[in-house]
Amino acid sequence: MMSRRTRGVAAALLVLVSAAAWRPYADPLKLGAESKLWFDGKSTVRDWSCKATQIDAVIDAEPSAPANVLKGQKAVKTATLTFPTAKLDCNNGTMNGHMMKALNGTKHASIVFTLSGYELSAATAVKGTLNGTLLINGVTKPISFPAEFKPAAGGALQVTGKYDLTMTDWQVEPPKLMMGTLKVNPVVVVNFDLLLKN
Repeated sequence: MMSRRTRGVAAALLVLVSAAAWRPYADPLKLGAESKLWFDGKSTVRDWSCKATQIDAVIDAEPSAPANVLKGQKAVKTATLTFPTAKLDCNNGTMNGHMMKALNGTKHASIVFTLSGYELSAATAVKGTLNGTLLINGVTKPISFPAEFKPAAGGALQVTGKYDLTMTDWQVEPPKLMMGTLKVNPVVVVNFDLLLKN
């Protein structure tokens, strides 16, 4: 015969199992393969552009986050985007090497953006400001930049924007080549076009 203590434990387990069964299940928010991030720069010789060929994302969001953000609700709690330094590509092997050297890529293997919060425009829910920290070359600094939020196919959320990044703020020395006749401008424009989907 089951003791009172045993019956109490069994009842508690039944309640926990029932609660878990009724709790709404939501797939984590994922970064779509179509997502892009690239940065454009200038030098004394020519303009140049590089792209991130790999973006790793960890996103903590509420159910139906894409639709809720478009309604002006802060449905994304946190997000961390990681860009392996070795996966940045300028379509030029020599330039890739100079970039890896400038970023100390062998010592600091990743660039990491961590979202700490965001504000949505009072006039419309599709524009806002993203706040967070950016880790480059082992240096972490707070950043804020504007972004636009748009609906995308299949209930996804498209997030686009750009940020003027001064390399020297992260202790990155802009490359100088050809006896100093080619100098890279320390300011690069980081562009992103991200697709978030359940």
